[in-house]
Amino acid sequence: MFTPFRNGVVDVEALRATTERQVQAGIDFLVPLGTTGETPTLSNEEKLLVFHTVRQVSAGRPIAVGVGTNSVHGTLSNMELLKEADAYLVVVPFYNKPPQRGIYEYFKTLAHATDKPVILYNVPGRTGTNCEAETTLALAHDVPNIVAVKEASGKLDQIEKIIQGAPEGFQVLSGNDDDTLAVMKMGGHGVVSVASNVAPREMADFVHAAQKREWPVAEELNRRMGPLFKNLFVEANPIPGKAAMAQLGLMENSLRLPLMKALDSTEALMRETLNQLWEK
Repeated sequence: MFTPFRNGVVDVEALRATTERQVQAGIDFLVPLGTTGETPTLSNEEKLLVFHTVRQVSAGRPIAVGVGTNSVHGTLSNMELLKEADAYLVVVPFYNKPPQRGIYEYFKTLAHATDKPVILYNVPGRTGTNCEAETTLALAHDVPNIVAVKEASGKLDQIEKIIQGAPEGFQVLSGNDDDTLAVMKMGGHGVVSVASNVAPREMADFVHAAQKREWPVAEELNRRMGPLFKNLFVEANPIPGKAAMAQLGLMENSLRLPLMKALDSTEALMRETLNQLWEK
């Protein structure tokens, strides 16, 4: 989920409205305070404000919050701060470049500190380190409350290996919108989506069709949303997405440094993408 800002502060009204939009569209769970939410720029008070605002209008939808940092202490502090969440989304530690055995011990330590579900988040394009399939599978088998992985490596062979080797009940979620169809055809379970901020009903319909193995419907929705999946990343996420949300009148096009507003060319591209998506 995006974190809306207005005049430099969290825009609670816009956050409530966009959360309600997600719920009404039929999404299955909510993920505030992740990468897309510009969470590294938020204070602890703002993190709590975002979480409680989302919770108030979540209509019972589970909420998985992003809590990952590049230290055990920092992540445990976020887990304690956000202890009312239903689950924790924990990114592979960034900047440190840990070995696989370090990743394993890090996640094991965090999971043992809570009785809540933990979702491993692998996004080497941002963290600088890939959590290999063997490490994910070892955690899935060894640590009962590590219940899922958000896989944004883009390595479909790695993702397939995880799906094939995972214990019963462990969920593999795509971390890239444009990989979702392929991941679900392999036996994956869904997606933690950026595009759902912009087009929540279309994303919910797409994933639910794939879950039911209604492949012609899923394939058509994937084709229709393909340009959106691609163009949301022509600049760093969430720059293009916030431009699109502003064009839809859903939030101010405001980001916190070091992120900046979209280039004029990106603004034009997102306008064209939205017009094509809804044939305006």
